Amino acid sequence: MGLTSNVVLVLAVLCALLLFVGTVWLWPRLARTGWRSVSGRVGLLLATQLALFGCAGLAVNQAFGFYAGWADLLGQETGEGVVVEHAAAGGGSGGPLQVVGTQRTAQGGPSRPQSAGQIQKVRIVGRTTDIATPALIYLPPEYFQPQYRTRTFPAAVVLTGYPGTAQALVDKLHYPRTARELAKDGRMQPMILVMMRPTVAPPRDTECVDIPGGPQTESFFAKDLPEAVLAHYRVGRKPGSWGVIGDSTGGYCALKLAIHHPRVYAAGAGLSPYYEAPVDPTTGDLFHGDEDLRNRADLRWCLKHLPAPDTSLLVSSSRTGESNYQDTLRFVREVRATHRTRIASIILDSGGHNFNTWRREIPGTLQWISGRLSDR
Repeated sequence: MGLTSNVVLVLAVLCALLLFVGTVWLWPRLARTGWRSVSGRVGLLLATQLALFGCAGLAVNQAFGFYAGWADLLGQETGEGVVVEHAAAGGGSGGPLQVVGTQRTAQGGPSRPQSAGQIQKVRIVGRTTDIATPALIYLPPEYFQPQYRTRTFPAAVVLTGYPGTAQALVDKLHYPRTARELAKDGRMQPMILVMMRPTVAPPRDTECVDIPGGPQTESFFAKDLPEAVLAHYRVGRKPGSWGVIGDSTGGYCALKLAIHHPRVYAAGAGLSPYYEAPVDPTTGDLFHGDEDLRNRADLRWCLKHLPAPDTSLLVSSSRTGESNYQDTLRFVREVRATHRTRIASIILDSGGHNFNTWRREIPGTLQWISGRLSDR
């Protein structure tokens, strides 16, 4: 049974209830003096508290998608991608991407791809970086409709925070469902979504940095990932066909990829982002003394010292509830001063660093990025 399984949560709740009832039932018998009675009381209280904390932890993890499974929680995830040369339906001539399964875009919704679209589970191996990672790819209904069989589509990479799970982008943030509804209403163009987490070398938080002697994460997102997707799906090949969206750590990565690689990503949207890569126990040493690499990981430094990129950026924050509010206002001012990079923002009156806030920002973000991408 998986870490995010409802069965695991129900069993944990039942265990906590049984321990609580058992504590009430046995307490009179353990009210005596003596080390056995005292040990029994301590043991029951400790077991009940641990069970309650376990229930709370499982519920929070299921709600926010911090860890995908037990191996992920324990830092033992070792799954590898597999390189398979084949052509996907309607795709190109093959590449380092394997489709390993499909899933419906929404529970209880229509199942035909022509009307609901399809989510494909894939594994990708970077040709130049050797990074192997899973992803979910949403193909809109139009991708399967005969009248669009020769059409290419714009694509947006959608990144979670750290550690995050790609499935949370479907189940908790509702990206495919929102994109389908917006396209149906004519508020955005049909778009392919490449949904994944920025943690491509788990459990390490690489912050989309090319780490000296370590994972070349930025190169994977800037080169390997677009190439793999282009080889299998009908995605526009000209500059301006790709965008990137993310929340929290994914938001920082989205902005950095658009700033560093504007010919790949014509637009980048950061929901509740930060603007400089942190260095902490989850990241390890990202820069190994390389001052230039450290500077490039500071988005404000890039705006001041590098040529302004020809790209479009979107940032979001809240006046109350987000710690990045003042930093975001400052970033907007600094981007506007470049007179070349375009900037937009979503500022809520209140909202925390959580899924509920990001769900409120995603419809506007998808419409914004759709208007800045080409399907050719």
